[in-house]
Formats: sequence, structure tokens, C-alpha cells
Amino acid sequence: QLQASGGGLVQPGESLRLSCAASGSAFTMNIMGWYRQAPGKQRALVATVTSGGHTNYAESVKGRFTVSGDNAKNTVYLQMNSLEPEDTAVYYCYAYLVRPDFSRVYWGQGTQVTVSS
Repeated sequence: QLQASGGGLVQPGESLRLSCAASGSAFTMNIMGWYRQAPGKQRALVATVTSGGHTNYAESVKGRFTVSGDNAKNTVYLQMNSLEPEDTAVYYCYAYLVRPDFSRVYWGQGTQVTVSS
């Protein structure tokens, strides 16, 4: 189960930090990250981080957003700086677990981020 927090309403240029913790798993997630879905659009990748620390970002957020993970807590963070109105969306936490006998994708419930003056 993924529990996300940290969304809200901010003005352009401001910052927000999202957090997402995975509970109920005895294993460290192989990949954790964030997707977002704006009104009328499909869900799209924002950023991911592997348990080894490798990160991946959407072009639109490079240089503004930073994704990081805490393996011991099975938690992922998204620091969002210089927010723009185009960043307004529901942000979904994502996790991917790979084991020798199975793999599974987990999704959080979504947290609203609104950037507006």
C-alpha cells in the first residue's frame, strides 16, 4: 500500500514537497516515483528513482524537480521547485517490486497539486 502526502495549492514560482511511503512489504521496492495526470490528459511519468539511486525525469521537470528515495523507509520524495501552472495535476505515487517469483506495480491514491496565482 502506498500513502502519499504533501500536495496543495501554491503560486507560480513556489515549491512543494511530496512524500510517499510503501507499507506492508517486507521487501525494498526496486523502483519508486511519481506520475501525474492533468485534466483531460493521460497519466504521464514525472520522475522515478531506483533502489540503487538511479533517477529518471520527464523533460518538462528537469532542473526543477528532484526525486529521492529512502530504502530503509521504503519512501520516495519529490521536491518541486519553480512550480508552473502547467504542473497542476493529480500526482500519483508509483512503486515497482521485482522478486524471483513475481513482480508487481503499486499505485498510491493521488494527491492534488494546484499552481495558480
